[in-house]
Amino acid sequence: MKIALFGITEIKVGKHNLKDSRLDQAHAMVEADKKTYAQVDVLGEDQLLDADALLATEDNKADLILNDLEFIETRLGRDPQPAERAALEKLQKLLESEKFLFQAGLSAEDLAAIAAHNFCTSKPIAIASREELAKPDELLLRAFRDAGYISFLTVGGKENRAWPIRRSLSAWEAAGTIHTDLQKGFIRAEIISFADFIASGGETQAKRAGKQRLETKQYVMQDYDLTNFRFNK
Repeated sequence: MKIALFGITEIKVGKHNLKDSRLDQAHAMVEADKKTYAQVDVLGEDQLLDADALLATEDNKADLILNDLEFIETRLGRDPQPAERAALEKLQKLLESEKFLFQAGLSAEDLAAIAAHNFCTSKPIAIASREELAKPDELLLRAFRDAGYISFLTVGGKENRAWPIRRSLSAWEAAGTIHTDLQKGFIRAEIISFADFIASGGETQAKRAGKQRLETKQYVMQDYDLTNFRFNK
C-alpha cells in the first residue's frame, strides 16, 4: 500500500518495513532462512492523490481541508450539473465543520456525481503527534492499520513472511497476493489464528492441538492468520 506524507519531514520517502513484533515472535518459533516484514511505499506531498492513505500532523490538518475546499469552490464556480452541485455543497459543509471527507457517508448517487474528482481528505488519514514522529516504525504501522489494512503470515522453509492485504479480503483474494496460480487453483486455506499459534508454542504444536482449520475461499482473513493455501498445480 501507499502512504503519502503531508507536512512531515521526519520520515523518508521510499519503501519501509512494517516492523510488527508479531513476525519477530513467529520467526523465533518457526525455523526459516529469512524474515520478511510487510512493506509500505511512503510518498511525498506531490503524490497525495496517488496514495491509499495519508499521514499528517494536527498542525497541518487544516491545510489538507483547505486544499479540498479550494477545489470545491472552483468547481462550484464553473456551474456544475445539479447532482454534482448538490454533492459538492454537502462536502463543502462537512469540510467547513473541520471534518475529513472519508467520514462523509455520502449516498451512492452523490458518489456517482463526483466520481471524476479526487479529494485529499477522501482517503483514510492518520494524525500523528509530535511524540509519535520520534518513533516512525510504530507510526507507520498505526497508519497502515488505521487505513484498513492487516497482514497474514506464511511460515517455514525459505521464509517467514507477513503479507499486507486490505481488511475484509477473502482467503481466495489473499491467495492472489502471493501468486495468481494459488488463486486459480485454490482448494482450501489452512488457517491457524495467531493467538492459537502463540498459545500452542508453534505451528506443529497448534496442529497437534487441533487448532488448524480448513477454510473455503469465502473465508474472511483475520489479522496475522497463519496461512497455508492448498491449490491444484
